[in-house]
Amino acid sequence: MQTECSADLFGFAPVEGRKVVAAFDAGKVTSDAGALLLGQVDRAIGVIDRFAACFTDRRMAELVVHEVRTLVGQRVYGIALGYEDLNDHDELRHDPTMAVLAGKLEAKRQDCAPVAGKSTLNRLELSRPEPSRYHKIAYRAAAIEGLFVKLFIEAHERAPKQIILDLDATDDPLHGHQEGRFFHGYYDCYCYLPLYIFCGRHLLAAKLRRADIDGSAGAVEEVARIVAQIRQRWPHVRILLRADSGFAREALMAWCEKNGVYYLFGLARNDRLVAEIAAELAQACEESRSTGRPARRFKDFMWSTRDSWSRRRRVVAKAEWTGGEANPRFVVTSLSAKDCEARHLYEAIYCARGDMENRIKECQGDLFADRTSSATMRANQLRLWFASMAYVLLCALRRIALRHTQFADASCGTIRLKLLKIGALVRVSVRRVKFAMASAYPYQHEFALAHALLANAAAR
Repeated sequence: MQTECSADLFGFAPVEGRKVVAAFDAGKVTSDAGALLLGQVDRAIGVIDRFAACFTDRRMAELVVHEVRTLVGQRVYGIALGYEDLNDHDELRHDPTMAVLAGKLEAKRQDCAPVAGKSTLNRLELSRPEPSRYHKIAYRAAAIEGLFVKLFIEAHERAPKQIILDLDATDDPLHGHQEGRFFHGYYDCYCYLPLYIFCGRHLLAAKLRRADIDGSAGAVEEVARIVAQIRQRWPHVRILLRADSGFAREALMAWCEKNGVYYLFGLARNDRLVAEIAAELAQACEESRSTGRPARRFKDFMWSTRDSWSRRRRVVAKAEWTGGEANPRFVVTSLSAKDCEARHLYEAIYCARGDMENRIKECQGDLFADRTSSATMRANQLRLWFASMAYVLLCALRRIALRHTQFADASCGTIRLKLLKIGALVRVSVRRVKFAMASAYPYQHEFALAHALLANAAAR
Protein backbone atom coordinates (compact mmCIF):
# COMPACT_ATOMS: atom_id res chain seq x y z
CA MET A 1 0.00 0.00 0.00
CA GLN A 2 1.07 3.63 -0.34
CA THR A 3 2.48 5.50 2.65
CA GLU A 4 0.74 8.57 4.08
CA CYS A 5 3.68 10.94 3.51
CA SER A 6 4.01 10.68 -0.27
CA ALA A 7 1.81 9.52 -3.11
CA ASP A 8 4.99 8.44 -4.95
CA LEU A 9 6.28 6.30 -2.11
CA PHE A 10 5.03 2.71 -1.73
CA GLY A 11 4.98 1.05 1.65
CA PHE A 12 5.32 -2.69 2.35
CA ALA A 13 5.38 -4.95 5.37
CA PRO A 14 8.05 -3.85 7.89
CA VAL A 15 11.13 -5.98 8.60
CA GLU A 16 12.64 -6.08 12.08
CA GLY A 17 10.88 -2.90 13.04
CA ARG A 18 11.96 -0.95 9.99
CA LYS A 19 9.65 0.41 7.32
CA VAL A 20 10.01 -0.98 3.81
CA VAL A 21 9.30 1.61 1.14
CA ALA A 22 9.88 1.88 -2.59
CA ALA A 23 9.79 4.66 -5.18
CA PHE A 24 10.62 5.20 -8.83
CA ASP A 25 13.36 7.72 -8.11
CA ALA A 26 16.64 5.87 -8.74
CA GLY A 27 17.41 7.84 -11.89
CA LYS A 28 19.33 6.12 -14.66
CA VAL A 29 19.07 2.39 -13.99
CA THR A 30 19.50 -0.50 -16.41
CA SER A 31 18.71 -4.19 -16.18
CA ASP A 32 21.18 -5.06 -18.99
CA ALA A 33 24.56 -3.91 -17.68
CA GLY A 34 26.17 -7.20 -18.71
CA ALA A 35 25.61 -6.21 -22.34
CA LEU A 36 28.79 -4.16 -22.03
CA LEU A 37 30.50 -7.51 -22.64
CA LEU A 38 28.76 -7.68 -26.01
CA GLY A 39 30.29 -4.35 -26.90
CA GLN A 40 33.70 -5.83 -26.06
CA VAL A 41 32.95 -8.82 -28.29
CA ASP A 42 32.11 -6.51 -31.15
CA ARG A 43 35.39 -4.67 -30.69
CA ALA A 44 37.21 -8.00 -30.80
CA ILE A 45 35.62 -9.42 -33.97
CA GLY A 46 34.06 -6.39 -35.68
CA VAL A 47 30.52 -7.64 -36.27
CA ILE A 48 28.41 -4.49 -36.17
CA ASP A 49 30.52 -2.23 -38.38
CA ARG A 50 30.86 -4.87 -41.08
CA PHE A 51 27.19 -5.80 -40.88
CA ALA A 52 26.24 -2.14 -41.18
CA ALA A 53 28.58 -1.82 -44.18
CA CYS A 54 26.27 -4.26 -46.01
CA PHE A 55 23.62 -1.50 -46.05
CA THR A 56 23.45 1.59 -48.23
CA ASP A 57 21.94 4.77 -46.77
CA ARG A 58 20.45 7.24 -49.26
CA ARG A 59 18.81 9.45 -46.63
CA MET A 60 19.69 13.15 -46.50
CA ALA A 61 22.73 13.19 -44.21
CA GLU A 62 21.90 16.55 -42.64
CA LEU A 63 18.53 15.19 -41.46
CA VAL A 64 19.76 11.84 -40.18
CA VAL A 65 19.74 11.48 -36.39
CA HIS A 66 20.41 7.75 -36.16
CA GLU A 67 23.00 6.36 -38.56
CA VAL A 68 22.68 2.89 -40.05
CA ARG A 69 25.41 1.57 -37.76
CA THR A 70 23.39 2.68 -34.73
CA LEU A 71 20.22 1.06 -36.10
CA VAL A 72 21.93 -2.23 -36.99
CA GLY A 73 23.76 -2.43 -33.67
CA GLN A 74 20.63 -1.56 -31.71
CA ARG A 75 18.65 -4.31 -33.41
CA VAL A 76 21.35 -6.97 -32.99
CA TYR A 77 22.08 -6.08 -29.35
CA GLY A 78 18.36 -5.92 -28.60
CA ILE A 79 17.75 -9.44 -29.89
CA ALA A 80 20.78 -10.75 -28.00
CA LEU A 81 19.32 -9.21 -24.83
CA GLY A 82 15.94 -10.84 -25.38
CA TYR A 83 13.96 -7.97 -26.93
CA GLU A 84 12.37 -9.63 -29.92
CA ASP A 85 9.90 -6.92 -30.96
CA LEU A 86 10.50 -3.49 -32.40
CA ASN A 87 7.93 -2.15 -29.93
CA ASP A 88 10.42 -2.86 -27.14
CA HIS A 89 12.73 -0.17 -28.51
CA ASP A 90 10.36 2.67 -27.68
CA GLU A 91 11.51 2.11 -24.09
CA LEU A 92 15.01 0.81 -24.89
CA ARG A 93 15.91 4.01 -26.72
CA HIS A 94 16.16 5.67 -23.28
CA ASP A 95 18.23 2.84 -21.77
CA PRO A 96 21.79 3.96 -20.87
CA THR A 97 23.26 0.58 -21.83
CA MET A 98 21.93 0.85 -25.37
CA ALA A 99 23.30 4.40 -25.56
CA VAL A 100 26.78 3.29 -24.49
CA LEU A 101 26.74 0.36 -26.95
CA ALA A 102 25.77 2.81 -29.70
CA GLY A 103 28.65 5.10 -28.69
CA LYS A 104 26.42 8.14 -28.21
CA LEU A 105 25.03 9.39 -24.91
CA GLU A 106 22.89 12.10 -26.47
CA ALA A 107 21.09 12.55 -29.78
CA LYS A 108 21.77 15.36 -32.24
CA ARG A 109 18.33 16.84 -31.54
CA GLN A 110 17.01 17.58 -28.07
CA ASP A 111 13.67 15.97 -28.80
CA CYS A 112 15.30 12.60 -29.66
CA ALA A 113 16.70 9.78 -27.56
CA PRO A 114 20.30 8.55 -28.02
CA VAL A 115 19.10 5.53 -30.02
CA ALA A 116 16.15 4.92 -32.32
CA GLY A 117 12.57 4.00 -31.62
CA LYS A 118 10.37 1.40 -33.29
CA SER A 119 9.37 3.51 -36.31
CA THR A 120 12.94 4.23 -37.41
CA LEU A 121 13.98 0.62 -36.86
CA ASN A 122 10.97 -0.51 -38.86
CA ARG A 123 12.30 1.42 -41.85
CA LEU A 124 15.54 -0.53 -41.51
CA GLU A 125 13.71 -3.86 -41.45
CA LEU A 126 11.74 -2.86 -44.55
CA SER A 127 14.97 -2.25 -46.49
CA ARG A 128 15.13 -3.49 -50.07
CA PRO A 129 17.99 -4.69 -52.27
CA GLU A 130 17.73 -1.39 -54.16
CA PRO A 131 16.87 2.03 -52.66
CA SER A 132 13.68 3.70 -53.81
CA ARG A 133 11.78 6.89 -53.22
CA TYR A 134 10.13 5.54 -50.08
CA HIS A 135 12.89 3.13 -48.99
CA LYS A 136 16.14 5.03 -48.65
CA ILE A 137 18.04 2.25 -46.88
CA ALA A 138 19.03 -0.76 -49.00
CA TYR A 139 21.00 -3.92 -48.26
CA ARG A 140 23.31 -6.20 -50.24
CA ALA A 141 22.26 -9.79 -49.62
CA ALA A 142 25.47 -11.30 -51.01
CA ALA A 143 27.57 -9.18 -48.65
CA ILE A 144 25.52 -10.26 -45.61
CA GLU A 145 25.73 -13.92 -46.58
CA GLY A 146 29.46 -13.64 -47.16
CA LEU A 147 29.99 -11.98 -43.78
CA PHE A 148 28.82 -15.07 -41.90
CA VAL A 149 31.47 -17.17 -43.64
CA LYS A 150 34.17 -14.51 -43.08
CA LEU A 151 33.44 -14.45 -39.36
CA PHE A 152 33.63 -18.25 -39.27
CA ILE A 153 37.02 -18.28 -41.00
CA GLU A 154 38.40 -15.50 -38.78
CA ALA A 155 37.42 -17.46 -35.67
CA HIS A 156 40.26 -19.93 -36.46
CA GLU A 157 43.89 -19.04 -35.78
CA ARG A 158 45.04 -21.58 -38.37
CA ALA A 159 43.43 -23.59 -41.12
CA PRO A 160 41.86 -26.82 -39.84
CA LYS A 161 42.62 -30.09 -41.58
CA GLN A 162 38.92 -30.97 -41.88
CA ILE A 163 35.62 -29.25 -41.29
CA ILE A 164 32.13 -30.75 -41.19
CA LEU A 165 29.29 -28.63 -42.55
CA ASP A 166 25.89 -29.61 -41.16
CA LEU A 167 22.81 -28.87 -43.25
CA ASP A 168 19.26 -28.95 -42.00
CA ALA A 169 15.82 -27.62 -42.88
CA THR A 170 13.40 -26.73 -40.12
CA ASP A 171 9.94 -25.27 -39.76
CA ASP A 172 9.23 -21.63 -38.99
CA PRO A 173 5.50 -21.58 -38.08
CA LEU A 174 3.44 -18.66 -39.38
CA HIS A 175 0.29 -17.31 -37.79
CA GLY A 176 -0.66 -14.63 -40.30
CA HIS A 177 -0.89 -14.27 -44.05
CA GLN A 178 2.78 -13.61 -44.81
CA GLU A 179 4.07 -13.78 -48.35
CA GLY A 180 5.27 -17.29 -49.27
CA ARG A 181 3.12 -18.95 -46.63
CA PHE A 182 2.24 -22.60 -47.33
CA PHE A 183 0.87 -25.54 -45.38
CA HIS A 184 3.49 -28.22 -44.76
CA GLY A 185 2.09 -31.70 -44.22
CA TYR A 186 5.01 -33.04 -42.16
CA TYR A 187 4.98 -30.13 -39.70
CA ASP A 188 1.17 -29.86 -39.86
CA CYS A 189 1.14 -26.07 -39.99
CA TYR A 190 1.58 -23.04 -42.21
CA CYS A 191 5.26 -22.19 -42.16
CA TYR A 192 8.46 -21.18 -43.86
CA LEU A 193 11.18 -23.80 -44.38
CA PRO A 194 14.51 -22.09 -43.63
CA LEU A 195 17.80 -23.77 -44.51
CA TYR A 196 20.57 -23.66 -41.90
CA ILE A 197 24.23 -24.52 -42.37
CA PHE A 198 26.49 -24.84 -39.33
CA CYS A 199 30.06 -25.92 -38.68
CA GLY A 200 30.04 -26.95 -35.05
CA ARG A 201 28.64 -23.93 -33.21
CA HIS A 202 29.43 -21.55 -36.07
CA LEU A 203 26.51 -20.36 -38.20
CA LEU A 204 27.40 -20.08 -41.88
CA ALA A 205 24.00 -19.65 -43.53
CA ALA A 206 20.37 -18.98 -42.64
CA LYS A 207 18.24 -18.94 -45.78
CA LEU A 208 14.52 -18.28 -45.56
CA ARG A 209 12.49 -20.39 -48.03
CA ARG A 210 8.88 -21.13 -48.87
CA ALA A 211 7.47 -24.36 -47.50
CA ASP A 212 6.20 -25.77 -50.81
CA ILE A 213 9.64 -27.10 -51.78
CA ASP A 214 11.87 -30.09 -51.22
CA GLY A 215 13.95 -29.81 -48.05
CA SER A 216 17.16 -29.75 -50.09
CA ALA A 217 16.06 -27.03 -52.51
CA GLY A 218 18.77 -24.44 -52.96
CA ALA A 219 21.32 -26.49 -51.00
CA VAL A 220 23.68 -26.88 -53.98
CA GLU A 221 23.85 -23.11 -54.51
CA GLU A 222 24.38 -22.36 -50.81
CA VAL A 223 27.03 -25.05 -50.39
CA ALA A 224 28.83 -24.00 -53.58
CA ARG A 225 28.98 -20.39 -52.37
CA ILE A 226 30.26 -21.32 -48.91
CA VAL A 227 32.78 -23.90 -50.12
CA ALA A 228 34.22 -21.44 -52.67
CA GLN A 229 34.68 -18.80 -49.99
CA ILE A 230 36.27 -21.25 -47.56
CA ARG A 231 38.66 -22.70 -50.14
CA GLN A 232 39.76 -19.24 -51.18
CA ARG A 233 41.19 -18.88 -47.67
CA TRP A 234 41.90 -22.54 -46.88
CA PRO A 235 42.65 -24.23 -50.23
CA HIS A 236 43.68 -27.57 -48.72
CA VAL A 237 40.98 -28.08 -46.08
CA ARG A 238 38.97 -31.29 -46.32
CA ILE A 239 35.24 -30.59 -46.30
CA LEU A 240 32.54 -33.07 -45.30
CA LEU A 241 28.83 -32.34 -45.72
CA ARG A 242 26.52 -34.02 -43.21
CA ALA A 243 22.73 -34.06 -43.27
CA ASP A 244 19.65 -36.23 -42.88
CA SER A 245 17.90 -38.16 -45.64
CA GLY A 246 16.17 -35.03 -46.93
CA PHE A 247 19.47 -34.03 -48.55
CA ALA A 248 20.39 -37.38 -50.12
CA ARG A 249 19.61 -36.04 -53.58
CA GLU A 250 21.42 -36.76 -56.83
CA ALA A 251 22.12 -33.08 -57.57
CA LEU A 252 23.87 -32.45 -54.25
CA MET A 253 25.80 -35.73 -54.19
CA ALA A 254 26.93 -35.31 -57.79
CA TRP A 255 28.07 -31.75 -57.07
CA CYS A 256 30.12 -32.98 -54.10
CA GLU A 257 31.73 -35.74 -56.15
CA LYS A 258 32.61 -33.30 -58.92
CA ASN A 259 34.08 -30.68 -56.59
CA GLY A 260 36.05 -32.83 -54.17
CA VAL A 261 33.69 -32.41 -51.22
CA TYR A 262 32.86 -35.47 -49.13
CA TYR A 263 29.33 -36.16 -47.93
CA LEU A 264 27.51 -38.29 -45.37
CA PHE A 265 23.73 -38.24 -45.66
CA GLY A 266 20.94 -40.25 -44.13
CA LEU A 267 19.12 -42.49 -46.57
CA ALA A 268 15.40 -43.14 -46.37
CA ARG A 269 14.73 -46.85 -45.99
CA ASN A 270 12.70 -48.88 -48.45
CA ASP A 271 11.95 -52.56 -49.06
CA ARG A 272 15.02 -53.07 -51.25
CA LEU A 273 17.36 -51.64 -48.63
CA VAL A 274 15.78 -53.63 -45.79
CA ALA A 275 16.02 -56.83 -47.86
CA GLU A 276 19.75 -56.14 -48.30
CA ILE A 277 20.29 -56.55 -44.53
CA ALA A 278 17.79 -59.32 -43.82
CA ALA A 279 20.51 -61.66 -42.51
CA GLU A 280 21.96 -59.01 -40.19
CA LEU A 281 18.51 -58.15 -38.83
CA ALA A 282 17.89 -61.85 -38.10
CA GLN A 283 21.18 -62.05 -36.19
CA ALA A 284 20.38 -58.92 -34.21
CA CYS A 285 16.91 -60.30 -33.41
CA GLU A 286 18.32 -63.56 -32.12
CA GLU A 287 20.90 -61.79 -29.94
CA SER A 288 18.33 -59.36 -28.54
CA ARG A 289 15.93 -62.14 -27.58
CA SER A 290 18.69 -64.11 -25.86
CA THR A 291 20.14 -61.16 -23.92
CA GLY A 292 17.00 -59.08 -23.40
CA ARG A 293 18.85 -55.99 -24.62
CA PRO A 294 18.98 -54.11 -27.92
CA ALA A 295 21.39 -55.55 -30.49
CA ARG A 296 22.81 -54.14 -33.69
CA ARG A 297 24.88 -55.19 -36.66
CA PHE A 298 26.43 -53.10 -39.41
CA LYS A 299 26.75 -53.83 -43.11
CA ASP A 300 28.73 -51.98 -45.76
CA PHE A 301 27.68 -52.35 -49.42
CA MET A 302 27.46 -50.58 -52.77
CA TRP A 303 23.95 -49.61 -53.83
CA SER A 304 21.98 -47.49 -56.29
CA THR A 305 18.39 -46.45 -56.79
CA ARG A 306 16.58 -47.77 -59.85
CA ASP A 307 16.48 -44.47 -61.72
CA SER A 308 17.30 -41.32 -59.67
CA TRP A 309 21.01 -41.91 -58.99
CA SER A 310 23.63 -41.66 -61.71
CA ARG A 311 25.99 -44.19 -60.11
CA ARG A 312 26.41 -46.79 -57.38
CA ARG A 313 27.41 -45.37 -54.00
CA ARG A 314 28.59 -46.68 -50.67
CA VAL A 315 25.79 -47.35 -48.18
CA VAL A 316 26.26 -48.24 -44.52
CA ALA A 317 23.35 -49.97 -42.80
CA LYS A 318 22.59 -50.31 -39.12
CA ALA A 319 20.59 -53.50 -38.55
CA GLU A 320 19.16 -52.97 -35.09
CA TRP A 321 16.62 -54.89 -33.05
CA THR A 322 15.22 -52.99 -30.09
CA GLY A 323 11.99 -52.95 -28.13
CA GLY A 324 10.95 -56.22 -29.77
CA GLU A 325 11.06 -54.87 -33.33
CA ALA A 326 13.43 -54.05 -36.15
CA ASN A 327 14.91 -50.55 -36.37
CA PRO A 328 17.03 -50.43 -39.55
CA ARG A 329 18.83 -47.22 -40.52
CA PHE A 330 20.91 -46.29 -43.58
CA VAL A 331 23.42 -43.66 -44.62
CA VAL A 332 25.05 -42.95 -47.97
CA THR A 333 28.57 -41.55 -48.17
CA SER A 334 31.47 -40.76 -50.45
CA LEU A 335 33.93 -41.72 -47.69
CA SER A 336 35.63 -44.99 -48.46
CA ALA A 337 35.84 -47.98 -46.12
CA LYS A 338 39.55 -47.20 -45.81
CA ASP A 339 38.70 -43.70 -44.56
CA CYS A 340 36.19 -44.88 -42.01
CA GLU A 341 34.76 -48.28 -41.09
CA ALA A 342 31.00 -48.75 -40.97
CA ARG A 343 30.26 -48.69 -37.23
CA HIS A 344 32.42 -45.65 -36.51
CA LEU A 345 31.00 -43.86 -39.54
CA TYR A 346 27.46 -44.24 -38.30
CA GLU A 347 27.78 -43.99 -34.51
CA ALA A 348 30.60 -41.47 -34.11
CA ILE A 349 30.29 -39.27 -37.20
CA TYR A 350 26.72 -39.39 -38.53
CA CYS A 351 24.90 -39.46 -35.19
CA ALA A 352 26.88 -36.41 -34.03
CA ARG A 353 24.85 -34.30 -36.46
CA GLY A 354 22.06 -34.35 -33.87
CA ASP A 355 23.87 -31.56 -32.01
CA MET A 356 22.88 -29.20 -34.81
CA GLU A 357 19.32 -29.41 -33.50
CA ASN A 358 20.53 -27.64 -30.35
CA ARG A 359 22.04 -24.85 -32.43
CA ILE A 360 18.75 -24.34 -34.29
CA LYS A 361 16.88 -24.32 -30.98
CA GLU A 362 19.21 -21.57 -29.76
CA CYS A 363 18.58 -19.51 -32.88
CA GLN A 364 14.82 -19.93 -32.82
CA GLY A 365 14.13 -20.31 -29.10
CA ASP A 366 16.69 -17.97 -27.54
CA LEU A 367 17.20 -15.46 -30.35
CA PHE A 368 13.77 -15.39 -32.00
CA ALA A 369 14.88 -16.39 -35.50
CA ASP A 370 11.33 -17.64 -36.05
CA ARG A 371 9.85 -14.19 -35.37
CA THR A 372 8.99 -13.74 -39.04
CA SER A 373 5.78 -11.77 -38.74
CA SER A 374 6.41 -9.14 -41.43
CA ALA A 375 4.23 -9.20 -44.53
CA THR A 376 7.00 -9.88 -47.06
CA MET A 377 9.61 -12.62 -47.30
CA ARG A 378 12.22 -9.96 -47.97
CA ALA A 379 11.64 -8.30 -44.59
CA ASN A 380 11.42 -11.67 -42.84
CA GLN A 381 14.74 -12.74 -44.36
CA LEU A 382 16.31 -9.58 -42.96
CA ARG A 383 14.82 -10.35 -39.55
CA LEU A 384 16.33 -13.83 -39.77
CA TRP A 385 19.74 -12.29 -40.51
CA PHE A 386 19.48 -9.91 -37.55
CA ALA A 387 18.68 -12.84 -35.24
CA SER A 388 21.48 -14.87 -36.81
CA MET A 389 23.99 -12.08 -36.25
CA ALA A 390 22.90 -11.88 -32.62
CA TYR A 391 23.64 -15.62 -32.40
CA VAL A 392 27.10 -15.04 -33.92
CA LEU A 393 27.77 -12.33 -31.33
CA LEU A 394 26.77 -14.54 -28.38
CA CYS A 395 28.62 -17.49 -29.87
CA ALA A 396 31.78 -15.36 -30.02
CA LEU A 397 31.27 -14.31 -26.39
CA ARG A 398 31.04 -17.96 -25.41
CA ARG A 399 34.06 -18.97 -27.50
CA ILE A 400 36.41 -16.13 -26.58
CA ALA A 401 35.45 -15.17 -23.04
CA LEU A 402 33.67 -18.11 -21.41
CA ARG A 403 35.77 -21.09 -22.47
CA HIS A 404 37.34 -21.44 -19.00
CA THR A 405 34.13 -20.92 -17.04
CA GLN A 406 31.04 -22.89 -16.13
CA PHE A 407 29.33 -21.22 -19.11
CA ALA A 408 31.67 -22.72 -21.72
CA ASP A 409 28.86 -24.92 -23.05
CA ALA A 410 25.90 -22.86 -21.88
CA SER A 411 23.08 -21.98 -24.26
CA CYS A 412 22.56 -18.45 -25.49
CA GLY A 413 19.53 -18.15 -23.22
CA THR A 414 21.54 -19.14 -20.15
CA ILE A 415 24.35 -16.73 -21.00
CA ARG A 416 21.83 -13.92 -21.37
CA LEU A 417 20.18 -14.71 -18.05
CA LYS A 418 23.37 -15.22 -16.05
CA LEU A 419 25.79 -12.71 -17.57
CA LEU A 420 23.88 -10.01 -19.44
CA LYS A 421 20.85 -9.36 -17.26
CA ILE A 422 22.62 -7.44 -14.49
CA GLY A 423 20.94 -4.56 -12.72
CA ALA A 424 23.03 -1.40 -12.38
CA LEU A 425 22.77 2.25 -11.40
CA VAL A 426 24.34 4.39 -14.14
CA ARG A 427 26.16 7.56 -13.12
CA VAL A 428 27.24 9.93 -15.89
CA SER A 429 29.88 12.55 -15.10
CA VAL A 430 32.16 14.74 -17.16
CA ARG A 431 34.94 12.16 -17.18
CA ARG A 432 33.21 8.80 -17.15
CA VAL A 433 30.09 6.70 -17.30
CA LYS A 434 29.99 4.29 -14.37
CA PHE A 435 27.73 1.25 -14.14
CA ALA A 436 27.35 0.47 -10.43
CA MET A 437 26.35 -3.20 -10.59
CA ALA A 438 24.74 -5.15 -7.78
CA SER A 439 27.25 -6.18 -5.10
CA ALA A 440 25.37 -9.45 -4.59
CA TYR A 441 25.75 -10.48 -8.26
CA PRO A 442 26.73 -14.20 -8.02
CA TYR A 443 28.91 -14.51 -11.15
CA GLN A 444 31.42 -11.73 -10.56
CA HIS A 445 34.40 -14.05 -11.14
CA GLU A 446 33.08 -15.19 -14.52
CA PHE A 447 32.31 -11.60 -15.51
CA ALA A 448 35.81 -10.41 -14.57
CA LEU A 449 37.47 -13.25 -16.46
CA ALA A 450 35.30 -12.63 -19.53
CA HIS A 451 36.17 -8.94 -19.46
CA ALA A 452 39.91 -9.68 -19.24
CA LEU A 453 39.82 -12.16 -22.13
CA LEU A 454 37.79 -9.82 -24.32
CA ALA A 455 40.08 -6.89 -23.59
CA ASN A 456 43.03 -9.03 -24.60
CA ALA A 457 41.25 -10.16 -27.80
CA ALA A 458 40.29 -6.59 -28.73
CA ALA A 459 43.90 -5.44 -28.26
CA ARG A 460 45.28 -7.89 -30.82
